[in-house]
Amino acid sequence: MQETEFLTLIRENQGIIYKLVGLYARTEEEKKDFSQEIILQAWKGWPSFRREAKFSTWLYRISLNTLLTMQRKKKLIDYREDLETIPWSSHPDEGNSEDAKRLYKAIRALPETEKAMISLHLDGYANQEVSEIIGISENHVAVKLHRIKSFLKQQLSD
Repeated sequence: MQETEFLTLIRENQGIIYKLVGLYARTEEEKKDFSQEIILQAWKGWPSFRREAKFSTWLYRISLNTLLTMQRKKKLIDYREDLETIPWSSHPDEGNSEDAKRLYKAIRALPETEKAMISLHLDGYANQEVSEIIGISENHVAVKLHRIKSFLKQQLSD
């Protein structure tokens, strides 16, 4: 019964995984690996899910923590692939316009925490929820988001 509920919730919220993996992965193989690892970590953490927060918020936190952990491990490897040569999307709902590509490229250039913050913001999470997921004050979230938006505007206007 728990497995069925977990799989249903994962299917309903798979967009979170696709979006975050799209920001952190450089290749199709990495996207698959990252997605599988997120689902594995979510399954491992499922018994401790206390339902105090929405499942989507909990999954976002698991996804970010998993991706950041995997990024730290991966830093030992020097990737030389050009982002322009990588197929843009394995998910049909992801934007394929030039503007969307430029935005995602600019977001990928952000430091890890800022990348996570803007991703949460773009997904409609309130500053309080972002604060809980990232682990910083709500005020700090507002300041950082303002700076991130200014940076992105500058990058996209060039």
